[in-house]
Amino acid sequence: MTILLAGCVFCVIVLHMSAVPKTLLLFVDGLGIGSDDPALNPLHRGACPVLEKLLRDDAVPVDATLGVAGLPQSATGQATLLCGVNAAEMMGRHIEGLPGPKLKALVREHNVLSQLIARGYTATFANAFFVDDIEVVRRRRHQSVTTVASLAAVGGVRDSGQLLRNDAVYQDLTREALRGRGYEGPFVTPRESAGHLLAIAAQHDFTLFEYFQTDLMAHKGSEADILRVLRNLDEFISAVLPFAEHPDRLFVLTSDHGNIEDGSTRRHTANPVPFVALGRDAGCLKTRMRSLADFVPALLELYPGR
Repeated sequence: MTILLAGCVFCVIVLHMSAVPKTLLLFVDGLGIGSDDPALNPLHRGACPVLEKLLRDDAVPVDATLGVAGLPQSATGQATLLCGVNAAEMMGRHIEGLPGPKLKALVREHNVLSQLIARGYTATFANAFFVDDIEVVRRRRHQSVTTVASLAAVGGVRDSGQLLRNDAVYQDLTREALRGRGYEGPFVTPRESAGHLLAIAAQHDFTLFEYFQTDLMAHKGSEADILRVLRNLDEFISAVLPFAEHPDRLFVLTSDHGNIEDGSTRRHTANPVPFVALGRDAGCLKTRMRSLADFVPALLELYPGR
């Protein structure tokens, strides 16, 4: 039987399999590896048993501090994760919130969606934006790292029409956040949103979905809010995990910095973030992961240029 070595010595791809995996990246904002004490860590209060098991059995810890003093932040952490460049080191500090001009330029040039498309693969950002005209998003001064990446890579984002056709997933997993904003479609369960995401991921070589309610509620939500978003996320993950059971599919879950795992603070943490990989070539990725900057280079080894 002929085999090809891919990515590391111990990973083999048999020729009758697909040449590359279909990868689904679930990016969970503000999720670190914290204490096992439920008094400190909301993740251990029974709201998210599926996620809790993943973190215990399948996660490797990944450095989010990137060798830069101070607490990790979203703009530089996400740019590092999705570009494979140490953005905090490049900027000389951790940058919170949304990227400025220099970070935007980095993301436009080096984001993983664009790199995969340049190699001949299909890549997409599955999040829905509640807009009818994507020019509204394009004209916004303040854009997230994932938004900048999608605009640069595919020229747009998924809009309200795609959300109504279930060809996009809203960031809160239920569409409840759209109450009062003119949304006239149905609300959904996290499990239903997972089904919509799986349908999108089946059509692309690489699919990115971002969930940021974890970071948002850790900053300003009540304990009830925190447990609610963890329950929603857990229901969603439990319905997404079968994706990894297909022999040609790879599921990845990771984050940009810690936050929700430490109930003693409203700030980010210096904790490592989890890197979960299940399915095709998962072991190869996990052995490569030491910091956020390692993800894109390791992933691209699985996707040679066509």
